[in-house]
Amino acid sequence: IQAYNLLPHMKCVESVPASEEQLSSFHSQSYIEYLKTVDSVCDSESDLEFGLGYDCPPLEGLYNMVSRLAGGTLTAVKQLTSKRAQVAINWCGGWHHAQRDEAEGFCYVNDIVVGIEELRKVFPYVLYIDFDIHHGNGVQNAYEYTKRVLTLSLHKYEPGFYPTTGSLTERGEGPGRYHSINVPLSEGLTDANLCQLFDMVVTEVKASFKPDAVVLQCGADCLVGDPVGNFNLTPSSLGYCVRNILSWKLPTLVLGGGGYNKANTARCWTYLTAVICNVKLPDEIPENPYFSEYGPGFDLEITPGAQPNLNHNINEIIASVLKDVQNIQDRS
Repeated sequence: IQAYNLLPHMKCVESVPASEEQLSSFHSQSYIEYLKTVDSVCDSESDLEFGLGYDCPPLEGLYNMVSRLAGGTLTAVKQLTSKRAQVAINWCGGWHHAQRDEAEGFCYVNDIVVGIEELRKVFPYVLYIDFDIHHGNGVQNAYEYTKRVLTLSLHKYEPGFYPTTGSLTERGEGPGRYHSINVPLSEGLTDANLCQLFDMVVTEVKASFKPDAVVLQCGADCLVGDPVGNFNLTPSSLGYCVRNILSWKLPTLVLGGGGYNKANTARCWTYLTAVICNVKLPDEIPENPYFSEYGPGFDLEITPGAQPNLNHNINEIIASVLKDVQNIQDRS
């Protein structure tokens, strides 16, 4: 982002760490108190009780880290609620797996839910859209009983693939029935597939739900070349989605998420930042301190993958989702 000189095209705001009260808008007091005590050694029953271990190892200074991370998202939200911006970005946010009282899936705090709770003080109905290759289970669980936040997750769904949730049958409960929408996908998803899903599903969800604001999770692990995922996507299809979401002219919070190919993640979020700022970037990456990481081509563009596309039933999935969209409850 800095190498492409995009910073002058936006307003950079220094974030403020989240307060304990702000974190408690979602997380339990016992979990918050526990995070304050964590050191770098996992050796207690509490560590296991609160989810610290294999994929969420204990870290020294953990509470300071999570309060700053959530604070970045809250600072971005404040730009929206104060009407100082219509679009706000926190690429360090998007930790969508953390539960109310448990760390999960590399996520120690759910900055998304904390941010949505703050957003809802001004914008009562929020549409959450998740493009990460993993199901946004933490956000869905937080809102499965309400119709004020609609969660829409497009993700890989196969036996044994984390977090093993996000099937078509997960629709929300009680008042939130049909407000948890999942689009379960298979290996090899292409740019054309994602654009089709946006045009046929995402736009219909927005039209039916009529949100006051949008929260967008742009996990880059959905890209080709990611060691965790195996879609064929490139940033261009994510850019197509973001560009169309911005055309809705709604307050929009843009967050990061997963992304385990560091060079491609940087490419993706730089490209999306340019889309948001309406700046066209040259394909040749400018020299920067990390220039060697982008070899051997040193281009911004990513070549689509050649993984076999197993999404043979995508039209059936779309039809099933659209049937549920028709049942989105009236707000009255």
